[in-house]
Amino acid sequence: MKILVTGSAGFIGFHTAKALLADGHEVVGLDNFNDYYDVGLKEARHAQLEAMPGYAGVRGDLYDYELLHQLIQSHRIDRICHLAAQAGVRYSIQNPFAYQESNLKGFLNILEICRNHDISRLVYASSSSVYGGNTKVPFCETDVVDHPVSLYAATKKANELMAHAYSHLYGFQAVGLRFFTVYGPWGRPDMAYWLFTDAILRKRPIKVFNHGDMQRDFTYIDDIVLGIKAALFAEGLDPYEIFNLGNNQPEQLMDMIQYLSDALGVEPELEMLPMQDGDVHITYADIDKAKAKLGYQPSVSLREGLEHFVRWYKDYRA
Repeated sequence: MKILVTGSAGFIGFHTAKALLADGHEVVGLDNFNDYYDVGLKEARHAQLEAMPGYAGVRGDLYDYELLHQLIQSHRIDRICHLAAQAGVRYSIQNPFAYQESNLKGFLNILEICRNHDISRLVYASSSSVYGGNTKVPFCETDVVDHPVSLYAATKKANELMAHAYSHLYGFQAVGLRFFTVYGPWGRPDMAYWLFTDAILRKRPIKVFNHGDMQRDFTYIDDIVLGIKAALFAEGLDPYEIFNLGNNQPEQLMDMIQYLSDALGVEPELEMLPMQDGDVHITYADIDKAKAKLGYQPSVSLREGLEHFVRWYKDYRA
């Protein structure tokens, strides 16, 4: 198939585009290379994709509807994998309008493209953050998600509602994927595992929020990509679907720090701090639905995944 992957120079978009190309699909990648984090990292990902047969990279913004229209027409796109967004829970508190442009206006443009160009299936990134401060665990797709605790989470919940309306009105499939703390090689420098690795190697203290009393359902990037591919191609899906993609195993933050310390061979210095605004105590994915309908089965443990990341990180920094 010919697939448009938005956010192709981003962490999850890069890995997804690479996997689709390896499977023999043609991929058009769209990214605006914004400076939310190191643009050089995005350029390095992009260069890897550019070297692969079947890839066409385009620089542009989601809110440029005419560009999207031209891309769909000229490349005759079959399906859209929409992974571009303004990321970051904490960043959304300081820079709210960036989320309006990308996560709301940009997503509406994607929906309009699907409507006007007869795109049969849209797969898009939601987030575990939509569960907000839910205390019932594990988080299930049928849980009420009406109480987001950050603007980022609110925009992701809005995306799910918008997709439902468009799928109902115009008949294309819309599959939303709630990602749970994705990590791995070529990851994002604003994520805790990257920040901790950098601090440990530079012999700087690690900032540990809520005094380390947090749990995250860390999910390795290769497992996430398998779930995304299943969402793009699985048969028998309903017109509107929501799936959790997580590891189904919350890990203590302090254990994650210990695994990193073991992989790096360096004992970290810890700076214990209170909980930050927008953070939650635990994330924990119920993946029964994804197992049943997508055949999704994560297999990479946190210790193993962090060892992969550390090896990549050392090579990349070298």
